[in-house]
Amino acid sequence: MTEHAASPPPLRRTLTTGRIEPGSEQERKLRALWETPPGWRGWLSTVDHKSIGLRYLVTAFAFLIAGGIEALIMRVQLARPNATLVTPEQYNQLFTMHGVTMIFLYALPVLSGFSNYLWPLILGARDMAFPRLNALSYWIFLFAGLFLYASFPFGEAPNAGWFNYAPLAGLTYNTGPNIDVYALGMVLLGISTTVGSMNFVVTFLRMRAPGMSLDRVPVLVWGTLTASGGNLLAVPSVSLAFFLLWLDRRIGTHFFDVVNGGRALLWQHLFWIFAHPWVYAVVLPAMGIVSDALPVFCRRPLVGYLPVALSTVATMVVGFVVWIHHMFATGIPALALSFFGAASMVIAIPSAVATFAWIATIWTGRPVFRVPFFYFAGFVFLFVIGGLSGVLTAAVPLDWQLTDTYFVVAHLHYVLLGINVFPVIGGIYFWFPKFTGRMMSEKIGRIGFWILFAGFNIAFFPMHIAGLLGMPRRIYTYAPDMGWNTVNMITSIGAFMFAAGVLVFLCDLFHSLRRGPVAGDNPWDAPTLEWSTSSPPPPYNFAIAPRIASRHPLWEERIAGTMRSQLEYGYVLDEGREALGTTALDGDPDVILKMPEDSYAPFWLGVASLLFFVGLALTSWRLTAFGLVACGAAIVVWLWPRRELGQRDDVSHTQRSGAPS
Repeated sequence: MTEHAASPPPLRRTLTTGRIEPGSEQERKLRALWETPPGWRGWLSTVDHKSIGLRYLVTAFAFLIAGGIEALIMRVQLARPNATLVTPEQYNQLFTMHGVTMIFLYALPVLSGFSNYLWPLILGARDMAFPRLNALSYWIFLFAGLFLYASFPFGEAPNAGWFNYAPLAGLTYNTGPNIDVYALGMVLLGISTTVGSMNFVVTFLRMRAPGMSLDRVPVLVWGTLTASGGNLLAVPSVSLAFFLLWLDRRIGTHFFDVVNGGRALLWQHLFWIFAHPWVYAVVLPAMGIVSDALPVFCRRPLVGYLPVALSTVATMVVGFVVWIHHMFATGIPALALSFFGAASMVIAIPSAVATFAWIATIWTGRPVFRVPFFYFAGFVFLFVIGGLSGVLTAAVPLDWQLTDTYFVVAHLHYVLLGINVFPVIGGIYFWFPKFTGRMMSEKIGRIGFWILFAGFNIAFFPMHIAGLLGMPRRIYTYAPDMGWNTVNMITSIGAFMFAAGVLVFLCDLFHSLRRGPVAGDNPWDAPTLEWSTSSPPPPYNFAIAPRIASRHPLWEERIAGTMRSQLEYGYVLDEGREALGTTALDGDPDVILKMPEDSYAPFWLGVASLLFFVGLALTSWRLTAFGLVACGAAIVVWLWPRRELGQRDDVSHTQRSGAPS
């Protein structure tokens, strides 16, 4: 016996056919509803996903520059034996903050910037599912970064490595505030990552354009969705670890204190069960950028869309059962070594699926050699090198020999830097016309790419050789008779070449912002929905909620001659800030969502959270209590009921199916 659900009430809206022209009365009404006011008030209160996405990109690149400067200082120190540019304690703080910056403050946030800006445009939505939560994730990310860096000028920056192993990070061996700053800063940053990940998941489930079923979702969305799901499961582990460490240091508990019954190895388990999925969280969205943008320059759809999408999810799933390969040298039982070693090799299979798909797309397409294509092709090359060195360390006997050598440093940089930076810069060249309405320079872009590509490989490939020669990682200096002089000098030269390539890119970026050629709406002839809007997009993204019938609406619908009827037929939602909610599986119209106006609440909640953590770091319980009360007040303002924001309209079954009448 089948139970039938009652039909939802009829929608108090009409379906519209036709284009809403810029400057028309209806377009001006939509712009007035969605546009952020100018000035500092709008800057602090905006919840526009495009503004938040650009802020993520700019802030992440600022941290990239800071981390790069730290790296260059270290490379000057290591270029020659017995150098004394910095003291051992300064070097500890430099390499710790370099790792923290590049892994936590650059690699994932820069991808969050792309996804924040592009997701609603790619999905055919007006904004993210939770716009104010989106703004909060940025403010907390910014304040967490400033919190971590505030200790640097005082010589009290984190100094136990980005992995922060106990008991070295315990109060016995590290009595200053360095580790307290790191522990609390990471808990604060974890809040940003968690709320941002929740927002991406719900946006995917409820904000896709009508007709965008799961098999029509771009791979970039799959990459960010998978990373977000992984973060929701992994970030609580590291936040717990850092909080327990802070309790050990300041409250007197003994979670990691072996003398009093704690377990130092517990730290490694909690840290790496987070940190290895985090590696894929900073790789999978970058792979999604390549999977969506590379086919545009090959003039054909991606080969093997379904296997690539499935391999994206499979990579993260397997990534949760390989964290022990960071601990092969810690005395793990042989059975565990066998299991986790095998899992570490198996995880190469889904990565290989994506690699062969990219190569097949290039091979069977008609490549157009523009700057973004060079960056994406360079990424594929670096991805193979980083993947192969990872498979080598999955073999337990070889890993025992390579653990804590520069071979691991080389692998880490190929995976986390090369596989991230090249898609990111290629993505900026690709979507810069959409961000700004202008094109970047083709000539300068090619020069920058070759400097960057050569510098990267000159800097980091010799690290493999240094590791095979026995050079330990995290050393401050070395004797001249160790046999490491040449490889270190080459590495240092390559690091400065890589920095020069980044500088060329930034010069091209700033020059193009003012003087770049004006771009059209779709200068690359790309197939996805973001290119159907103006460049840059209007505040409301889409005047009419688009309907799609294919994975490549701007290619396939144009061939069929029906693009206009598909993208210009739908609901005009203009009774306040409104967005169309769709069903999770098929993307059928379901509800009309009342979206929040701009609000100061996310900013003030971010400030209050910062005060709370500063109070904990200073062990000032009054400031801590004040920050906690301020957080509560900001949340009350945030959640204060507004009648017009609580309404929603349901779409009737008839209107869900409707073809134009």
